[in-house]
Amino acid sequence: MTVDNDAAKPGVLRVAINAPLFTPFDYLPPAQLLNSAVGIGSRVRVPVGRRSAIGVVVGHADQSTLSDSALKMVREVLDTTPLFDRSLMQLLRWTADYYHHPLGEVLAMALPKALRQGASITPPVMLWRLSAAGRQALEGAAARRPSQQLSLLRLLAAAPAGLPATDIAAQRPAWRAAARLLRKRGWIECLQGQTAAGALPPSLAPLSSLAPLSSLSSLAPLPAPPSAPPAVQQQRAVQERTPGAPELTPAQRAAVAAIDAAASDYVAFVLQGATGSGKTEVYLQCAERSVARGQSVLILVPEIGLTPQLVERFRQRLNTSLAVLHSGLSDAERLRAWRAAYSGAARVVLGTRSAVFAPLPELGLIVVDEEHDSSFKQQDGGCRYSARDLAVVRAQQNRLPIVLGSATPALESLHNLHRGRYRALLLPRRQDQSEAPRLALVDLRAHAVRHGLSTPVIDAIRRHLAERGQVLVFINRRGYAPTLLCTACGWIAPCRACDARLTVHRGSEQLRCHHCGAVEALPQRCARCGFTVKAVGQGTERIEEALHELFPDEPLVRLDRDTAASAGELQSIFHSVLSGQARIVVGTQMVTKGHHFPGICLVVVLNADQGLFSTDFRAAERLAQTIVQVAGRAGRERIRGEVLIQTECPQHPLLQSLLAGGYEAFATAALEERRAAHWPPFGRLALLRASSLSSEGALQFLAAARARAPALQSVRLLGPVAAAMARRAGRYYAQLLIECSERGPLHRCIDLWLPQLASLAREHRVRYVLDVDPLEIQ
Repeated sequence: MTVDNDAAKPGVLRVAINAPLFTPFDYLPPAQLLNSAVGIGSRVRVPVGRRSAIGVVVGHADQSTLSDSALKMVREVLDTTPLFDRSLMQLLRWTADYYHHPLGEVLAMALPKALRQGASITPPVMLWRLSAAGRQALEGAAARRPSQQLSLLRLLAAAPAGLPATDIAAQRPAWRAAARLLRKRGWIECLQGQTAAGALPPSLAPLSSLAPLSSLSSLAPLPAPPSAPPAVQQQRAVQERTPGAPELTPAQRAAVAAIDAAASDYVAFVLQGATGSGKTEVYLQCAERSVARGQSVLILVPEIGLTPQLVERFRQRLNTSLAVLHSGLSDAERLRAWRAAYSGAARVVLGTRSAVFAPLPELGLIVVDEEHDSSFKQQDGGCRYSARDLAVVRAQQNRLPIVLGSATPALESLHNLHRGRYRALLLPRRQDQSEAPRLALVDLRAHAVRHGLSTPVIDAIRRHLAERGQVLVFINRRGYAPTLLCTACGWIAPCRACDARLTVHRGSEQLRCHHCGAVEALPQRCARCGFTVKAVGQGTERIEEALHELFPDEPLVRLDRDTAASAGELQSIFHSVLSGQARIVVGTQMVTKGHHFPGICLVVVLNADQGLFSTDFRAAERLAQTIVQVAGRAGRERIRGEVLIQTECPQHPLLQSLLAGGYEAFATAALEERRAAHWPPFGRLALLRASSLSSEGALQFLAAARARAPALQSVRLLGPVAAAMARRAGRYYAQLLIECSERGPLHRCIDLWLPQLASLAREHRVRYVLDVDPLEIQ
């Protein structure tokens, strides 16, 4: 009898670690284990040089390119079931592939810090048990204790190994007070027991090999929505009116029905409606139906900290546990939320961009609220992904519907609508809403201006306040003034680490850099000639001061990053506005983030010209979206609102198109301009950014990188050039733009180019990052 030695070999595990390396490491599985016994998506502890690291198994192989003597063995398998199920691992591989980022770093990015450090995927069980002193006391003096304490002692005495809190609460609901007193006496103790195994969803079974998708070009045109089976149709009839839910408008009912009909297939919907037209109610009703089918729901929002009303509304309406995931959570809070999603305990996850990687079993629906918002793009550090785009990819891979909601959809989303890739769902203004607000331009060249406020604006504010309306003044610049100027020698207070001016913050008597965070004391005299200095320009603080002078008897609040640094401060501001106590609100872009302020009748937009002449080709789109979004705060109830836009360029085409035809007219014109210039969505871009400690280092690196770039006929390289703000936080920045009409050649070029960049960066001592589909080019 012969032995098949090859069949007895353990094979090799391919492991990705959290490091800037594109190739996974090969390891032997632990003794007595075959490689197939360690599931793809499971964490392992492995030796890396003289240290150990935690990595994720991303593949199995029969053999390695390394010699047997060079192969090391996995030290420990941390998970009996994978952290990433088949579909989530496919999304993460797609992310690493499309954004050309190391898979190990992408996997680490999708996990809470505690899991990256080796914590268990299931929480430890805290067990309560009788101590030795407690057992002795129970036999003697404890019999004379109050009934609650005695009852708890007897319960724990019957379970020598201890009981978890949930079991105790089921039998003794009011046990906590008694437990505190008994623990203080040393008669009971709390200790960590075995981790709860929990019933893991079937989708978390070990994975087989996965083939990564190559690019967004794999997205196929949308099929027509499938007809629902009879059982689902019957379920819909039962759910048509959810208890406690408001009566839907015909447009809302049509939207909910269309999304519900696509429950078993991929369809991308663009839900477009005016502010206050009821998009959130559509999300809620669709989420309720998905949960009723036993599915989970993922809801992405730009900033949870700014939308506590939305979180509370979902908590109240959805009859299931809800987990919240965002960067403001502590490590422990983030771990608890991740575990709740992973185990299926939380059927709904509401989060910001990183929540796109939430481990939701049986995912049935994805919603991206305010899908146009730039917060969905990772702009700093790590993988520069777009959560909105990844949400679409995840929906397609899982064959489920996704809803992209916005009053001002991104031009890319509108382009996909025109091409038939997405389906439009329109929500007109409700019958109980007022007419759309009146928009008017105020020509600053023709009117006197006092601290940034023109005479027509001051008159309009006075009129609306007299009519008991609330007023919102929007200026997207915090601080008192953007510049501190010497009127004698022309000196302007600079940031010592950036090519930027320091912003005056009069309330704290400071000069601050809004780019690197540098802070200096506010001087009274020029640092160069000693003459008096003055603040030039307006920020939220200065507008607040001017309005206090003009309307001293009207309560006023300011909403920006300085006044709403904590959740408590934010809630206090919201309460004062919603209660009507605050008559005037001064705010930055924070006020556009989906807040419902029913008493606002007048919106004033200051400094609207800021985005009209930017070098960034997306600046006009962002400005139009901001104006429309902030205008949507006016006239939310039955009173028609008014919007005044101050400008020194009233004839500018962007402003004229907004006034004449609204956002739709602007978007149509903007898309035609993009088509003529071959800018996205009619062209594909990537940006290679570099930084160094010298002004020439980044440019020299990019010039060398350009010289080594593959010569592909359809790919153009533009630059290198210094960034619009060349020096930031003591480093010098430059960029090289890669342009192509199609995604395929662009990605092939990057794939061939990347191996050259790492060695060049070491040679020139620079840092670099590749940004695919960049949002900002400056």
